[in-house]
Parts: sequence; structure tokens; C-alpha cells
Amino acid sequence: MKVSCVILAAGSGTRMKSSVPKVLHRVCGIPMIQSVVMTASGLRPEHIIIVAGRHFDRIKEAVSGSNISFALQSEPKGTGHALSCARKALGDFQGTVIVLNGDTPLINPRTISKFLSLHRKRKNAVSVISFIAADPAEYGRIIRNSSGTAVSITENKDADHEQKKICEVNSGIYAIEHTALHLLDEIRMNAGKKEYYLTDIISLSARRGYRTEAFCIGQEDEFMGVNTQQELFRASEVMRKNTVDALADKGVIFMDPGSVFIHPCCRIGQDTTIYPNVHIEGRTTIGKGSVVYPNVRIIDSRIGNGVAIKDSSVIECSQVRDKASVGPFAHLRPGSDIGPGAKVGNFVEMKKAVIGRGSKASHLSYIGDAKVGKGVN
Repeated sequence: MKVSCVILAAGSGTRMKSSVPKVLHRVCGIPMIQSVVMTASGLRPEHIIIVAGRHFDRIKEAVSGSNISFALQSEPKGTGHALSCARKALGDFQGTVIVLNGDTPLINPRTISKFLSLHRKRKNAVSVISFIAADPAEYGRIIRNSSGTAVSITENKDADHEQKKICEVNSGIYAIEHTALHLLDEIRMNAGKKEYYLTDIISLSARRGYRTEAFCIGQEDEFMGVNTQQELFRASEVMRKNTVDALADKGVIFMDPGSVFIHPCCRIGQDTTIYPNVHIEGRTTIGKGSVVYPNVRIIDSRIGNGVAIKDSSVIECSQVRDKASVGPFAHLRPGSDIGPGAKVGNFVEMKKAVIGRGSKASHLSYIGDAKVGKGVN
């Protein structure tokens, strides 16, 4: 069966206290919305539709992807209205619509895949992911009937005393069959907030007798929404730790895991050692058995096998081939290519320079827009 993803990204983000649209704030170097797009792409969807509001043009310019389209929510009328704005972009799509939120960058793709599988296995019309919150104070509560079936979601401010004791809460992630999208037309405006709540689709679906379920899966951190700078910091720390842990599981050696910052798109080979205070950014790749010493920053570069990047060096958009050595205090500016076994030493700066196999620029040099052959000192 086909799947399409709708990412809701029209929130104003006033609590971020920033001129930058909320979903474009970076978590571990990646705009939040791009992180959600990467998760959605793992489902191989027919469409990825991003619903944006007053920052429409900036978000459209910032997000990349081959099958992404955009829908405008011209007025902030709530999540139910936002999903309605995406229906035109869906066209005559027939299949499952997965609804994600642009400000939840920590979603594990495996959780979404599991959710979609459960939704289809149970042949549901509408499903939602729920989770157990340590502190459910700000979340909508999942209301179940006596047989344990989810029948509605009640927002925290609308919950009564007993409902507020419920710790199973709404993640904001839905699976909706195209045959149930008409329920969006039945959502009524909330009198207090003057908004259309997407949460109401659960009660509407249940009352219609459609198969409706809440699947309590995943970990709480995955579903954390980012609304403030403090939450942005927390999300970045969770993603940073997850990235380091995943690399350690594949055989990367960290001298001090808590002090390194590695973007999640980076790839590092087995038995490579990373010293403290290292920043590895963008889509950098590092081979096997290399050593990256303290205070190094590497951006969008390719580092080979058995390479030594010595203390306090900066490498930008360059290539360092197998068994080469760079630093300490070296600066490779964009377009540099350091050959196998070559050495770039103390206080050497290069820009668009190609250094041949085994050549050496040992100290206090600038080499720009140049090509140096093999074995040159």
C-alpha cells in the first residue's frame, strides 16, 4: 500500500524568542524540519507535504528533497485546519497518510515504521502513537473506554481532575487512511482557542465505528516537541548522545564521549579514535583506524583510513587520503586534496591545493590554487 507524509510546520514559534522560524533552528547541525523530512523519507512515501504558515518562503527555501511539496496555512487555525490545507496537495492519493510535526526532530524512524505496520495489520482507519510521560502536564491525554479502546484525546487544559491523572499521552503522530480524511470536515472549532484540533479526529472516528487505536510505543524523548531555546538545547543533547552511542556501537573509540559534537549524517569507520573537544560536521566521512586529536573541527570533508588529524586543526570541504597527516594547527580551506601518506604540518594553510603522494609541507606555509606532485618537500 502507498504512504504519504504530511509534516505540520506552520507554528509561529514565538516562545523561541528568535527571528528564525522555529522549525529552521538546528538540532546537532540539522534544521529540525530537515530531520523530520529524513525520517519521513525512510518510509519511501509517494508525497512529503510540508504545511507552513507565515514563514512559508523561508522554510521552502531551506528544505531539500526530490518529492517534497508545500501547502500554505495562511491563517493559524490549528492542527486540524493545517492538515486540511494539505489535502489539495495530496490530490487523488489513495493510501495511508502519516502526520508528523516539524518541531519533533528526535523521532526514531524505526518507531514510525513499526507504527505504520501496526496500523495496517489492524486495518485501522485512524491510529495515533501514544506514550507514557513522566510528567504529562502539557500533553493531551489518551482516553480509553472500559474495554481499553482509545475513544478520544483530551487536551490538558480541557481535562478534568481524573483525566489529568492519566499518564498515557498523545505524541501528535497519526496514521489516517485516505477514506477517513473526510472526518477533517467534521472537526468543530474549539471555543476557547478558536482553533480546529486534529486530536478530535480520534473521537470522530470512534463514534463513526471506524477502527481507531492508540499504539503506546517508542520512548518519551523521541516525541519531545521543541518550543523554547531550553528545549532546543535538550533536543540537541539527546541527538548528540544518540549519534555518539550509535558510532561507539560500530567500533568508534571515544576518549571522552561527552565532549564531542558529531552531526548525525557523519560516517566514521571502525577503530578510529576521537579525542575530546572534536567537532565533526555536515556529511563528513572518516575511514578506519584514523585518529582525530583534541580541538579539531572537520566540515563536509572526506578523511581516509589511517589518517592523523592533529590538535587544533580545521578542515573544510576537503579530502585527506589514506595515511596522511594534518596538523597541528593546520587549516585546510575548501577544495584541498591531501594525497596518500602526505604531511601537512604546523601552521600550514591550504586552499584549493592538491598535494601529491608522500609530499610534505611541514610548517609555516600557505599553498593556494596549486598542484604539488609526488614526494615533494
